[in-house]
Amino acid sequence: MAMIMNGEILLPASREVVWERLNDPGVLKECIPGCEELIKSGDNQFQAVAKMKVGPVSARFKGRVTLSDFDPPNSYKISGEGEGGVAGFAKGGATVALADREGGTLLTYNVEAQIGGKLAQLGQRLINGSAKKLADQFFVNFADAVKDTEGK
Repeated sequence: MAMIMNGEILLPASREVVWERLNDPGVLKECIPGCEELIKSGDNQFQAVAKMKVGPVSARFKGRVTLSDFDPPNSYKISGEGEGGVAGFAKGGATVALADREGGTLLTYNVEAQIGGKLAQLGQRLINGSAKKLADQFFVNFADAVKDTEGK
């Protein structure tokens, strides 16, 4: 099942601070809902473990995340794939772009993903709703992390 999601959020920090935090594995680990591990495994590559619940399906996903197409401090691409055992798999990518705005930085994201297994059987509406909820939670957490570190 294919999924496309996009959005934007105004963050209360300079583009340089937002860029720095987007490239900090410790910050990302704290912001990703359900993330248990995010360990650097190479240049711009990470191993990740996250526990997710989508409707009645709960699984621990293990996977790989790669950052590419860097244009500091403006944009990059994040790609990943994960296996959740009998729950299924997820793979995809997102482009993230930053632009100066009054009051901070506008972060824009475009996500394309594929899911399979039990997760895909749950239906498009449930999957899209869960994905949006996870993305919203990430950005609430990330906005807090950026706000807490601005000016320090």
